[in-house]
Amino acid sequence: MSAAAERRPLGSRIGTYAIAFAIGVVYGTVATIGHRHALEVFGIAIPWGLVAGLVGVGALLIGIRLVAGGRGAATAAAAGVVATVAVLALPGPGGSVLVADGVVGTVWAIGPAIVSVLVVAWPSLPPRTVHRA
Repeated sequence: MSAAAERRPLGSRIGTYAIAFAIGVVYGTVATIGHRHALEVFGIAIPWGLVAGLVGVGALLIGIRLVAGGRGAATAAAAGVVATVAVLALPGPGGSVLVADGVVGTVWAIGPAIVSVLVVAWPSLPPRTVHRA
């Protein structure tokens, strides 16, 4: 936890984590619905929905980590995204699925978790100091 995050009151940190988790749930829902979009160019299907979804997960978590000042909020958002993808990958009551079998579905089922681990585990850079002559 960063020094700035340690100085904030517990209620403020819990609120930040709750909001980050909710944002992760919303993004995970929207990206899961859109991950199957593809553009066909010269007979080759380009899964732009999958690429946009994974890049979006990374951008969301990096942004939250930078704005919130630590790994805690990014971890909460990552938990929201990964939990939502996991729940929506299960068959619904009528047997319908949002994450179909195949390469795109498999990459979407595990991709957000891998991106989340990379973003949350990435080491923090030390603060820069200004040296004046």
